[in-house]
Amino acid sequence: MALKTTAAVVMLAGLFYTSPAAASEIDFSKAVVIGSGPKAVVEFTDPDCPYCRAASKYFDGRPDVTRKVFFYPLPRHPNAKEKVQYILSQSDKAKAYHEAMSGRLDKVQRLEGITPKGVQLQEDHLEITKKAKVGATPTFIINGRIIEGLDKMRIEEALGK
Repeated sequence: MALKTTAAVVMLAGLFYTSPAAASEIDFSKAVVIGSGPKAVVEFTDPDCPYCRAASKYFDGRPDVTRKVFFYPLPRHPNAKEKVQYILSQSDKAKAYHEAMSGRLDKVQRLEGITPKGVQLQEDHLEITKKAKVGATPTFIINGRIIEGLDKMRIEEALGK
């Protein structure tokens, strides 16, 4: 899945973002894999981002997709980093991802089961996100196309229906 991009600056919601790097430069061994469909989607997400949660529901309805998920907990979501560490500490990361994205972890005062390995993996995800020049959530790479935000029309164009 080679991807050639030029550095472009896009103004979105008053913030500046640089186009993400090539998917071929991403270490997918650290991704949380969700689904088993033939179409690949690279997803950069935040468990407390409402658009990310809506995107998760959307992709849950797409059995033709396999998502490779990386977490980018935004500073404006103070509980997101702990949720990411929790997700990445679990043996069933896909199940923990769905717990977080459904909001079931929102009322938990202190998440139990965070491991040093999960904390390190969260730091690795943040580094991967920075190297990929992702600055917004959700961001997707689909068939070489970069899609920032839950733009269902562009997602469906990239994936096919």
